[in-house]
Amino acid sequence: MSRSDDGRDTYREFTEAVNMKPGELSTWLETDESKQVGWHKGGRVGGGESVGHESGRKIINLLRRKRGDLSEGDYKHMRKVVGYVRRHMAQRPSGDVRDTKWRWSLMNWGHDPLK
Repeated sequence: MSRSDDGRDTYREFTEAVNMKPGELSTWLETDESKQVGWHKGGRVGGGESVGHESGRKIINLLRRKRGDLSEGDYKHMRKVVGYVRRHMAQRPSGDVRDTKWRWSLMNWGHDPLK
């Protein structure tokens, strides 16, 4: 597979995994729910920004850029997002997920499972 094919596949998978628009994700990242979920590098909530929250900010940046301006590092993050969304979706809890930390974590990564 050539590098361009890999980039095309990655871009397609990323845009399928991320179903929130940049403005919608930006608004979500400002909420208390968004800030209280996820793994924090310090190992605790309040120990700085969570990995998912930081990823959400990167996703907004990626969505707002032209595809031709994306770097290899950008594609690497896109693959990380796709992997996270796929793994997390496979762990969907039963019942109504509207107000769950499971959904909130996914939303930090740009995917709202209720869409």
